[in-house]
Amino acid sequence: MPDTLLPAPVLIVEDEPFIRTRLAAILAQLGYEAGSVHGAATLADARNLLSQYAYALALVDLGLQDGNGIDLIGELRARDADMGILVISAWSTEDAILAALRAGATGYVLKERDDLEVMLSIRSVLRGGAPIDPFIARRLIDQLGGKPALPAAGQAAVQPAVDALSTREHEILSRVADGLTNREIADLLCISRYTVDCHVKNIYHKLAVSSRVRAVNAARTRGLLP
Repeated sequence: MPDTLLPAPVLIVEDEPFIRTRLAAILAQLGYEAGSVHGAATLADARNLLSQYAYALALVDLGLQDGNGIDLIGELRARDADMGILVISAWSTEDAILAALRAGATGYVLKERDDLEVMLSIRSVLRGGAPIDPFIARRLIDQLGGKPALPAAGQAAVQPAVDALSTREHEILSRVADGLTNREIADLLCISRYTVDCHVKNIYHKLAVSSRVRAVNAARTRGLLP
């Protein structure tokens, strides 16, 4: 039975129809009625809805067709200092995470998490918490733990922990090395092509490369691939 005390309405800003449907289903499990959940595929759609409704909760992706969700987060926070704003994104780079949090996001969870983990993050926001994806939290802790020690003479510099590939990124990079396209990787791993695109971009950023061939070569040089 729906919980009448749930803050509503809710805005989902996500350009992947499948992910919007998934998030709406998770909200339904939390007790939200369909009419209290609105979806927007673009920043323009979201801003149009914002001109009509006062939202109590927003689930926001960052990589949208017409811009960056971080800009929208800042607008949402300016409208309502107490609004719950949870980023649900495939982006896991330090720059994206910190920019979203600085803009006013309440929490940050990766799309690759299962429905239960996403639900728990939403529930945490509803209860006044600030959930951070465990992988992201670990990276931030590593970063705050101090700079890596300087290598001894004759030793190679160690890559900072913040640039380490996630398990999913390593899995996708292995498929890239096998010659699979992003679409083929998405089908194989049962995730969206857009999610794979975002992971590949993150891999490029972490390895400081600009192509698939260079990513594979850099990974092999660092011992990340056989």
